[in-house]
Amino acid sequence: SVLSWLPCVYLWAVCPIYLFYLKRNHSGYIMMSILNRFKTVLGLLLWIVCWTDLFYTFHELRLSLCLTLPHPPPLPLHQLLATFLIQFERLRGVQSSGVLLIFWFLSVLCAIVPFRSKILQAFSQNPCPETTAGFLSTVTFWWFTSMAIKGYKKPLEDKDLWSLNKRDTSKVAVMKLLQEWEKELAKAKRYVCTRRGRGGSVVLSKKYSPRESSLEEAEVLLPNQKAASRQPSFLRALIKAFGPYFLIGSAFKLLQDVITFVNPQLLRMLISFTKEKEAPDWWGYSLAFLMFFTAILQTLILHCQFQYCFITGMNIRTAVIGAIYRKSLVITNAAKRSSTVGEVVNLMSVDAQRFMDLTTFLNMLWSAPLQIMLALYFLWQNLGPSVLAGVAVMVMLIPLNAVIAMKTRAYQVGAQMQHKDSRIKLMNEILNGIKVLKLYAWENSFKEKILAIRQKELNVLRKMAYLGALSTMAWTSAPFLVALTTFAVYVSVDENNVLDAERAFVSLSLFNILRFPLNMLPQVISSLVQASVSLKRIQRFLSHDELDPDSVDRKNTATEFAVTVVNGKFTWSKEDPPILHNINVMVPQGSLLAVVGHVGCGKSSLISALLGEVEKLEGEVSIRGSVAYVPQQAWIQNASLRDNILFGKPYNEQKYCCVLEACALTPDLEVLPGGDMTEIGEKGINLSGGQRQRVSLARALYSDTDIYLLDDPLSAVDAHVAKHIFDNLIGPEGVLKGKTRILVTHGISFLPQVDNIMVIVEGRVSEMGSYQELLKQNGAFAEFLRTYALEDIVEDEEEASGAASLCFAVISAHILGLSTKSCEPTSTQRCPSPQVKSKVYLEYAKAVGVLLSVFICFLYGCQSAAAIGANIWLSQWTNDASANQTQENLNMRVGVYAALGIAQGILVMMSSFTLAMGNIGAARKLHANLLTNKFHTPQSFYDTTPLGRIINRFSKDIYIIDEALPSTVLMFLATFFVSLSTMIVIVSSTPIFAVVIAPLAFIYIFVQRFYVATSRQLKRLESVSRSPIYSHFSETVTGSSVIRAYGRHSAFVMMSDMKVDENQKSYYPGIVSNRWLGVRIEFIGNCMVLFAALFAVTGRENLNPGLVGLSVSYALQVTMSLNWMVRMTSDLENNIVAVERVKEYSETKTEAPWEVEDKKPPPDWPTEGNVEFQDYSVRYREGLDLVLKNLTLSVKGGEKIGIVGRTGAGKSSMTLCLFRLLEAAAGEISIDGVKISELGLHDLRSRLTIIPQEPVLFSGTLKMNLDPFEKYSDEELWGALQQSHLHKFVSNQPAKLELECSEGGENLSVGQRQLVCLARALLRKTRILILDEATAAVDLETDDLIQSTIRTQFEDCTVFTIAHRLNTIMDYTRVLVLDKGQIAEFDTPANLISQRGIFYGMTKDAGLTQ
Repeated sequence: SVLSWLPCVYLWAVCPIYLFYLKRNHSGYIMMSILNRFKTVLGLLLWIVCWTDLFYTFHELRLSLCLTLPHPPPLPLHQLLATFLIQFERLRGVQSSGVLLIFWFLSVLCAIVPFRSKILQAFSQNPCPETTAGFLSTVTFWWFTSMAIKGYKKPLEDKDLWSLNKRDTSKVAVMKLLQEWEKELAKAKRYVCTRRGRGGSVVLSKKYSPRESSLEEAEVLLPNQKAASRQPSFLRALIKAFGPYFLIGSAFKLLQDVITFVNPQLLRMLISFTKEKEAPDWWGYSLAFLMFFTAILQTLILHCQFQYCFITGMNIRTAVIGAIYRKSLVITNAAKRSSTVGEVVNLMSVDAQRFMDLTTFLNMLWSAPLQIMLALYFLWQNLGPSVLAGVAVMVMLIPLNAVIAMKTRAYQVGAQMQHKDSRIKLMNEILNGIKVLKLYAWENSFKEKILAIRQKELNVLRKMAYLGALSTMAWTSAPFLVALTTFAVYVSVDENNVLDAERAFVSLSLFNILRFPLNMLPQVISSLVQASVSLKRIQRFLSHDELDPDSVDRKNTATEFAVTVVNGKFTWSKEDPPILHNINVMVPQGSLLAVVGHVGCGKSSLISALLGEVEKLEGEVSIRGSVAYVPQQAWIQNASLRDNILFGKPYNEQKYCCVLEACALTPDLEVLPGGDMTEIGEKGINLSGGQRQRVSLARALYSDTDIYLLDDPLSAVDAHVAKHIFDNLIGPEGVLKGKTRILVTHGISFLPQVDNIMVIVEGRVSEMGSYQELLKQNGAFAEFLRTYALEDIVEDEEEASGAASLCFAVISAHILGLSTKSCEPTSTQRCPSPQVKSKVYLEYAKAVGVLLSVFICFLYGCQSAAAIGANIWLSQWTNDASANQTQENLNMRVGVYAALGIAQGILVMMSSFTLAMGNIGAARKLHANLLTNKFHTPQSFYDTTPLGRIINRFSKDIYIIDEALPSTVLMFLATFFVSLSTMIVIVSSTPIFAVVIAPLAFIYIFVQRFYVATSRQLKRLESVSRSPIYSHFSETVTGSSVIRAYGRHSAFVMMSDMKVDENQKSYYPGIVSNRWLGVRIEFIGNCMVLFAALFAVTGRENLNPGLVGLSVSYALQVTMSLNWMVRMTSDLENNIVAVERVKEYSETKTEAPWEVEDKKPPPDWPTEGNVEFQDYSVRYREGLDLVLKNLTLSVKGGEKIGIVGRTGAGKSSMTLCLFRLLEAAAGEISIDGVKISELGLHDLRSRLTIIPQEPVLFSGTLKMNLDPFEKYSDEELWGALQQSHLHKFVSNQPAKLELECSEGGENLSVGQRQLVCLARALLRKTRILILDEATAAVDLETDDLIQSTIRTQFEDCTVFTIAHRLNTIMDYTRVLVLDKGQIAEFDTPANLISQRGIFYGMTKDAGLTQ
């Protein structure tokens, strides 16, 4: 807007002089030429265009009515003037005109900027009006008003958000940072090379990765400072990337600091003006308006500075998240082990956030000392050397503040974060394994663990509260103590020193200016310490080793072999012993190689080695062509089923249908509610295990590559499906014939059909050859086969259903509805209404304690009264000067002033401490209720609620209640009482001010409503869009090997960038909304200054200088409190939602009580093990169909019952009913004549034993995993390990029973985890044992061991087995065949075969009968 006026102003300014010049100098007359006519016509045309532009602007104004004010273009008269000059010059004989040349040049120059923004606006979808905003609109943030109004009228949605400015997008920010980081890495690499060059020993050969460079020898040889100097510096990269933009903000800050000191000088003049009765009135009014304009200028500059700092912070966050995401896709396994998914998500959320928070106040590092020096200079002028007394007090307070800040930070960063991390980690595991906890009745043990951690957390919070109360007191009392000592010293040093209003109140306002930098400096320094910790963490992560892209040679076209490994030796990480030795494999193109071996022998590691996922110690690996990979545990994205299969490839219907057919997915699609467009929940929750595995296979098949690496894909599907997949997909006649396939398998029946078999034993290839050759060799393989061939091996497993209770797609579809998109928790989607609010505030007050809440408010009132008292007393004291009674009352004056001030300090400390104690009590109550409720919540709740939502309650919301909410409440109460006391003081000194209060309060509330409504919506959108960043990230990390294998690296990076940008799109208006509010609220504060000064001028006849000083100096500091009060109201509204959300999840429906006192079973129950079902029916949840219908059967103690049936027949449901994870819809189950529905759940569940289908381990020692209540002795534990065939493995570990299991038992193979579950069962050993497809993930040999253990150890128990390999139940007492939830057949296996019914068909499929 300024630009468009420039040429216009220039022309009108020069015109009079130029016309005068032309009048005097007449050089003849020039004929009208074509060029001249053309110029004139063009001038007139431009004149018309200018009018059109003007009218269009008015039209826009009328449409938007006070929304973003378009800047009015200058009136079109200047174009007319220019056209007139062209003709006038011709008439005066001027050939070429410098004046017009400059005018046209300026016009073109100034039009470039608006023209560019117009073009940009046309190209972006919903452009940010900031780009086209005029100068005034930019500095007052007027361009944001349209969104404030929209947010007030209706809840904002995604489509209302403006698109990001280009500089803020991930594309720009991340690239900036990565370029600088690459330079840093290169520099470090060069340094290492030169160091080593001098040592003459090591030369870098491999692709540089920073951590490799610090080899142990080098580490020892070089002293520490050298080691430090060759670390690539992430800080330097950040400064180079984002420093320049930040410096603009720093320049604004400098300007603002200088202007701050103008107002105290004006206040001095104003007070002296009220003293001098002769001074003219206009001088007083000028002073009042000058104060107003200075304050306005200060406001505008301050907010411009904040805008620059916040944008820098936002860009840093974007860049850091992008860099971490890109890095996490390429780090080695060793590095992955040192930082868990949770830790890396923490880097993205917490550490990136810390940088963002720091940049906002980073300028205070130099600005605070500057402000302090300036303030001291002016104070010295005012009070002379007495200031030093005040400074001494300040200097003494600084170490106190610093110590408090450092201590608080230490608690926060150290203990608090640690406890919080371990609590969330444990909570995460508990929720992941909640079903197992319920089945084992282990809830209490884990609840105690969580509460123990929580207690530690609250103890730290309490210590922080003590410190907080001290620091609040120091902060509030500091200016007062400084003023007290300074004034006391000033009046007592010299009798001639008189404390008059001018000196006292100017000094007070200077002390108030001092208060902010003094308080901020220690905070900024401790933030800096915190950010440096984060910096180190991020730097360490970004310097991790990367997978060597050249470890697998993909360009080798010389050989006819598709896959070649020569003398391969591999390890998961450099520190570990090798896992594969001396591997030599040549796989001819188009052949099918089967890899077999026992659990944990290195089959999966071999596949990883071919993918380049493990460290290659020696040897060569080469692969010809593209690769598709099917991992052992299927990786499913949170997307539609079709997207999971296409995986970024274009959709081709014919090919797609073939793929579905080959992978036996067509029947599944019919039962999924949305067909292949059904949304799959996180980790594929609404698919059964078999379906997940088949989707994973379909993805591989659709990718149409040259080589297929299949890591045991058939173990999760049932026999006939496995046969179908082998025949149609993998086998010699399958779709993949002619492609190279490497298949890891436990299914022996397929081995005769493969080209080659490779047998791995303990990490070495023991034999390799075709099926016939290996049989002839009569080695380990032949032996292995003979053992099993006798039993006539069954093809494969029953379908290992995902979460057993969800195993049938039909039901899962109902349960999860069409989509399980893990959005942010439901409550954030619901905009809480004001009625809810007041109820939630009451809930919180109740949690704090109602009496305590009232007492806290009372203390705050007293503290304000003391503060006002002290200042009124001061104004009385200064009036002594005019009455010349300074010496008489001196001691009394100083004494009372001191007493009032100290009383205020003590009250502040008491109030903030009482408040903190109340808050901690509330936090304890709310968390305990939430935790208790979640342990008592029925399983169905967990099946339908994404875990992220529940975890969010325990992490984010509890964090808000612990830390954010208390400080918000504290600040709110403080600012509210300060604002209130300001009004009281000003009105009492100039009563006419009361007239102004009403309109100002109206504007204040008006602006505040707009802001709070919009800012709450923006915060909600921001938090909703934040979750997907982290869930997409953790999904990526778990599937990184699949992403790399398919070469989808860059696509995922783009997806992550999009999610971050989406999040920043709602964050950016959030920042601006704070600036917009700040400018408006401070304007109201500045109006108060103006009116306080004006009324002081008008009423100076009957006002003494003391009162003028009092009211104006109060008005000067009210701006800050008003501003903070709105922020705090808004924050309080946002944060109190956490209480509501926690409350909501603390009141969900609970399951039956754990123990019923009068119905306790006898200690040795069940003695017989008789189980009876009478007309038993069950459904998953209200409103769903029955899963089991009218089952009636009776099982005698000691019988062995096999349960079989197709997927979805209700096998798993039947076992869940015994444990009452599903409650009966009708009928009864009784065990030994006791109705189980009458017992407490723990009494029932602790007397049954189950080996669940998915082996779940918790992080902690192996001992804890076997026996969390510490009931058994070590001998008993070793005995159980002996019988479960884990004895050898555990005794080889250095830690023995104290072996640390990592999260989810990741450091044990799936088979070993299954054996741990068997050991648990052996320890508990009750009369009834339930096996839920327990051996699906185990090789045949281990399966054999488990079966024999069960036969011997549980000989006299009643055993229910959900069968997957039919041969295991052929010798059972009876077999129960379920079909669609009803009993189809129930008899001995022999009778059932002779009846030739369903069971006969199944045994025939499995090749057990002819």
